[in-house]
Amino acid sequence: MAGKKVLIVYGHQSSGSFSAAAKDAAVEVFGTKGYTTEVSDLYAMKFKASATAEDITGEVKNADHFCYAEETKLAWEAGKLSADITEEQRKLTEADLIIFQFPMYWFSFPAIMKGWIDRVLTLGFAYSQEKRYSQGIFKDKKAMLSFTTGSHESMFSANGINGDMNVTLWPLQNGILHYCGFQVLAPQIFWAPSHVPSEVRGTMLEGWRKRLQGLLEEKPLSFTPLDCFDREKGFQLKPDVCEKQATEEFGLTVGIHLGKPLPPNNQMKAGV
Repeated sequence: MAGKKVLIVYGHQSSGSFSAAAKDAAVEVFGTKGYTTEVSDLYAMKFKASATAEDITGEVKNADHFCYAEETKLAWEAGKLSADITEEQRKLTEADLIIFQFPMYWFSFPAIMKGWIDRVLTLGFAYSQEKRYSQGIFKDKKAMLSFTTGSHESMFSANGINGDMNVTLWPLQNGILHYCGFQVLAPQIFWAPSHVPSEVRGTMLEGWRKRLQGLLEEKPLSFTPLDCFDREKGFQLKPDVCEKQATEEFGLTVGIHLGKPLPPNNQMKAGV
């Protein structure tokens, strides 16, 4: 596995944060394994979060009715995307694994990281109508979320006040990472590090370091393949798939569950 390339998209303002420690641990461990690691430190880079016409050099096709997806697709094809987007796309193209390291804000990414996703994962470069989900452009790459929470694990349970973390993760992991074709590795969740003793934080980091040793060999999370859906009928599950699932206790995935109980840990553990 030596020679592999890793991109860490890092979104925290402080070098003294737990997120920074997790990022640094990954860089260190990957270095010992002979991997090349690039870090996009979004705050240090002052990365622009808003997706605007400024992301295109030169004239746009339709300034009166500006459509970001279509205009950036044309700009990508013509080599006219802004330099900061082009550089991040280069990093992503070269990487075998992409890790998003961040503190969870409002059950999602910090704005600066969502801006990276909005601006870097452009139409044509990262996805198309023909190339998405299991047939996506990045199906030979792996990606994962590594993040801290402000709430304890119990609060993100099926009975907890925040709701099931598997449900929270579905739009991030399925709607972004898997949509672009990535093989999505199970998330690394650091539960409420600011509310636990320092020795517990140390244990969290050691667990992360241990996992990093074999990260690229891990089995990815399970998602329903694109060919299980009928394109002619609005991408609904095909009847034979529904029939096979009829006797199962749980649904296929968190988001595609056929009205059945959600499969436990579907977005948090491989093989579920």
